[in-house]
Amino acid sequence: MLRRFSTGKVTAGTDEAGRGCLAGPVTAAAVLLPDNFRHRLLNDSKKTNLKNRNLLRFEIEKKAVCFGVSHICMEEIDRINILNASILGMHRALEKLTHCPEYIIVDGNKFNTYKDVPHECIIKGDGKYFSIAAASILAKTYRDEYMEIIHEEFPMYNWKQNKGYPTREHREAIRKHGITKYHRKSFRLLPEQLELSL
Repeated sequence: MLRRFSTGKVTAGTDEAGRGCLAGPVTAAAVLLPDNFRHRLLNDSKKTNLKNRNLLRFEIEKKAVCFGVSHICMEEIDRINILNASILGMHRALEKLTHCPEYIIVDGNKFNTYKDVPHECIIKGDGKYFSIAAASILAKTYRDEYMEIIHEEFPMYNWKQNKGYPTREHREAIRKHGITKYHRKSFRLLPEQLELSL
């Protein structure tokens, strides 16, 4: 059951989507919700179906005090690694907030301090607190939208369906067609891969 995170401070929640993907960006969102925000469908994006995620995105964007979303693309992921890229994405999403939070709650267990604002990392926070769940919905829907757009350029990988995750179909397409500019070259793209010839 989701609840409001109570510190007596203006608190933003932040989360990311796409860390485990072989292609596409990692996408982060930060959300500052009003104290009275509630929605019976709001939950961790992984436990929410497509129709409800899209409905929730509309409600969150309409009712949030402010929100920010940021994509960190493949080249940057390859350069600084996926953990640092995820944290950078959350920082960039926080930068887009029009109100500076006094406290930040982060889904997961790793984060770097943002502008001296106190923060707390919460394992599975997207299933515990409204603002992190809202951030997870925005991160997931914006990233899925991005993958559906680049699917049109490279339909053979079926990103519209698998969203860049390492499904058997995606890996078979890599084996057959090679990689694209959207693949993360620092990732193990094929199970037997020792190194990737570029």
